[in-house]
Amino acid sequence: MALSDQTRAKLRGVSVATLSTALFKRGLRNQFIQDVRPLKAKKEVMVGEAYTLRYIPAREDLNPITVFNDRAHPQRKAIEDCPPGAVFVIDSRKDARAASAGAILVSRLMVRGVEGIVTDGGFRDSPEIEALSIHAYHARPSSPTNITLHHAIEANVPIGCGDAPVFPGDVVVGDAEGVIVIPAHLADEIAAEAVEMTAFEDFVTEKVLEGRSILGLYPATDPQTKVDFEVWRKSKGR
Repeated sequence: MALSDQTRAKLRGVSVATLSTALFKRGLRNQFIQDVRPLKAKKEVMVGEAYTLRYIPAREDLNPITVFNDRAHPQRKAIEDCPPGAVFVIDSRKDARAASAGAILVSRLMVRGVEGIVTDGGFRDSPEIEALSIHAYHARPSSPTNITLHHAIEANVPIGCGDAPVFPGDVVVGDAEGVIVIPAHLADEIAAEAVEMTAFEDFVTEKVLEGRSILGLYPATDPQTKVDFEVWRKSKGR
């Protein structure tokens, strides 16, 4: 099922933390991509369907610099095939000693309309990537080219990224804290629930800042909390 504009818009208005809780309620504990952070936090939340690339450890005889002369090289081809609006997710085996990609490839994704790029490895040219408008998440900067340690083996297959399972078409959401992966078949219901959770948490935050105790408020075990929340929602148009 393709990601709808309505669900995309809902996900842009919620946090990765809230989505993590909604997924946890369904028994999904490992959807947050560990040890990955934005080069530069953007105001808008990253939302898109996953298009993946998988690396395995490089073997020296298969990874001379001349491999990039091949137009069918999996990394180069994936850069050209990743659909507009998608998030390009790379399994670099949590190894940032060699770069997953650099500024030229990330720039190409950007001009093709790709929403973002996520790797559990590193980027070279990270200052240049940071200046681009595309969302970009990695573990840390890295200068050596990817073929020093990584062998691009296949694209748009199930991968692991930062210990999170990522299947092609899963919905990837990233904010200033990090990136989470929503199984495609759950995207609509998770988005709807997260919008509701966000409204309630905004209400709770407002009340806490006014001096109200969290007991009975968060969670809403006091019946008056639910009454107050409905009044608040009407006043806020939410």
